[in-house]
Amino acid sequence: MNPTSQVTPQRMRQVGLSLYGAVRTTAQPHSGTIATSGLPTEQGRENVRIPHTRLVPVVAPLAVGLLLGLAGPIANKWDNPACVALGLAFSGGWSWACFAFLVGYFRRSKIESTVLASLGLTVGVLTYYLTKSISPTLPAGMDGAEVVSSDNSSGVLFWGLAAFIIGGPLGFFGNVARTSDIYGLLFRLIVPLVAFIETSMRLTNEADDQSPVTVVTWTSIRFIAVAVALALVGHWIWGWRRARHSRSSRLDDPARKGVTPT
Repeated sequence: MNPTSQVTPQRMRQVGLSLYGAVRTTAQPHSGTIATSGLPTEQGRENVRIPHTRLVPVVAPLAVGLLLGLAGPIANKWDNPACVALGLAFSGGWSWACFAFLVGYFRRSKIESTVLASLGLTVGVLTYYLTKSISPTLPAGMDGAEVVSSDNSSGVLFWGLAAFIIGGPLGFFGNVARTSDIYGLLFRLIVPLVAFIETSMRLTNEADDQSPVTVVTWTSIRFIAVAVALALVGHWIWGWRRARHSRSSRLDDPARKGVTPT
């Protein structure tokens, strides 16, 4: 028998140590790569963050629409002047148009602006009419207003469908209003124009039968709408003149024309 082929305890120990060293040497670069690169950890974190970042922009317009739908009926439960003013503000058509417009204004994608504004406005309007249906009341400060009956399911469906249809274009207009050109200015004037027209019509046709608080609230909203419109126009003119002056300064700069001043 060849002596070198005999298996002795010392040889088995040497083989075991060799295998342990080989496994440890192979595992160290792998563990170092994992520790230094951190890819599994970052991927796991991204998988957690991505749904959160995508969910919040979708849920936020729906939650705000829900709160807006609750604000009007709840404020109408009290007859003090502050609640009357809040109830009139949150129950007016201009405030709903402003909500859908702002949803689109704060979104970069035109598709998201259209869809989220439509859904958010629908949730708000349905909440508003369902709340009034559950607890019918005469809006505070409006003596000649029509009391909302508990059997108004057709009205809820009608206004819900109308909100779904109108909310999309309003959200799209809000997104287009982000631009700084003249077209963006025209779209930014939509909400003040709606508020001015609505309050003017109410003051003309309904003011005689309403309380002084209601008349003052509508008058104040109309005044604020005019002030906001003038501020928007003035800001655009100031920005346009400033940009024009900046372009003129660059064109008149001798260094840009390649002329060295003597």
